[in-house]
Amino acid sequence: MTESELIALAQKGDRKALTELVKKYEQTIYNFAFKICRDKEKAEHTMQETFLSMVKSLYQFSGKSKLSTWLYTVVSNHCLMLARANKKHTFASLDDDDAYIRDVSVEDWKIIPEKVAENNELKEALDKAVEKLPPDYRIVFMLRDVEGLSTEETGKVMNLSVPAIKSRLHRARAFLRNELNETLRT
Repeated sequence: MTESELIALAQKGDRKALTELVKKYEQTIYNFAFKICRDKEKAEHTMQETFLSMVKSLYQFSGKSKLSTWLYTVVSNHCLMLARANKKHTFASLDDDDAYIRDVSVEDWKIIPEKVAENNELKEALDKAVEKLPPDYRIVFMLRDVEGLSTEETGKVMNLSVPAIKSRLHRARAFLRNELNETLRT
């Protein structure tokens, strides 16, 4: 069954279709929420709130964008509300995503311990720099550079124009570049 068929059934109240949609996006939503919120409990709470919002509002989903784009919007809004509620801005480490973790095996002789240590140091520096980004810039950076959404999709998620997304992304990257340069100089 296609995703659009599942959505249509779920909009009509089919619980099995709704369950399938939740299963399909559960890990993606949790991972994204964790990258933004940086806390397991907050990520789980955000995921639950996102799916609760989906259940309540799925009938409003028009299908003009991907369901994932719509869900990223909901997650982003919940994360921004949490960030505003907690003036303490702690957010996700880039290490937390399996895409950034590489298992080193004895057979992999190309890996040099010094390089592994260097990479870990760089990841830590990048993580600290990302942590300093304002939440709006952090979300744009995460959606574009970590999650791989297009500028247009990110604009839909953030409810911003393409130029605004490009501007925020440019500022976020410039900030991160400056932070990393400072860190690497010392």
